[in-house]
Amino acid sequence: MKTLNVYEHKPANKAEPKQIVLLLHGLGADGRDLIGLAPLFAQGLPDAVFISPDAPFPCDMAPYGRQWFSLQEWTTESILRGVQEAAPILEAFIGAQLNKYKLTADKLALVGFSQGTMMSLYAGPRYPQKIAGVLGYSGALIWEEDTDAAALNKIPVHLVHGEADNVVPVTAFHHAKEVLEGGGFKVTGHTTPGLAHGIDEKGIESGMGFLKSLF
Repeated sequence: MKTLNVYEHKPANKAEPKQIVLLLHGLGADGRDLIGLAPLFAQGLPDAVFISPDAPFPCDMAPYGRQWFSLQEWTTESILRGVQEAAPILEAFIGAQLNKYKLTADKLALVGFSQGTMMSLYAGPRYPQKIAGVLGYSGALIWEEDTDAAALNKIPVHLVHGEADNVVPVTAFHHAKEVLEGGGFKVTGHTTPGLAHGIDEKGIESGMGFLKSLF
């Protein structure tokens, strides 16, 4: 199993974790990028440990940072191939964290940003056991056209996207919502006027409310 470097924020109540929130960063960042969300989310989730791993591969578009898969070729086929290659690494990491903290899959949620959301929306419903849910910021659904939706775990999904996003256009939000709802998923969330490729206070509050509802 590929070992991922991790950044961790322990439960605010100082007790043993009762939930795990995995934070998956975007292209060219690393685990430090999203661990800053942990103290904010922890205000509503004092029993959770927040774990933010570095993506498994060096970024091939910059001299720094990490990536879950390459975006040198921005096509649906190439991105899907990259997601599928990285998914087993993420699945193994999820299993390792559940074993470490002796928790079941329904006590674990995925939170992604951009490329991390693409990974979460692909790997989350395909994890062998049903996880608590996925919170996705500024991402997209990279879906196999012939996927049998009946075989997927219908986990709750909450999507947040800026309407002024020029990296992953807001059309990706609407596509993901339509396809997931069509496949039987319960999807909540919102778009934010004027917000570019990022996370704002409204998105953090909305995300915290969703995560609290899962546990």
